[in-house]
Amino acid sequence: MGQRKNKMVSTSPQISLLLLSALCLFSLNTFYASGAYIPCCRKYSTMKIPFNWIKGVSIQTDKEYCNMNAIIFHTKKGMVCFNPASNWVMDYVNRFRNKAQLVHMRTTHK
Repeated sequence: MGQRKNKMVSTSPQISLLLLSALCLFSLNTFYASGAYIPCCRKYSTMKIPFNWIKGVSIQTDKEYCNMNAIIFHTKKGMVCFNPASNWVMDYVNRFRNKAQLVHMRTTHK
């Protein structure tokens, strides 16, 4: 009769790797949720994008965490940084603000 040899598999490395992975994910989530990670524009895009690509607008100032002022247009593909001194950029910001005002008016007057 042949004896079956029991191979002892060490689960210690697997458990350690799993715990380390969980700790890294927890740390990243805490880091992003705390607002500690602030993505800053570092340069301006020179390409003019179509207005209908814009899903949102935000403003970056050099007074907060970043080192330059920028208008950030949010699109389906991500965020794009533009120079607030450009006339077309400010025109888009005003058009977006007017669009938001119309939505506000329609919502409050129902």
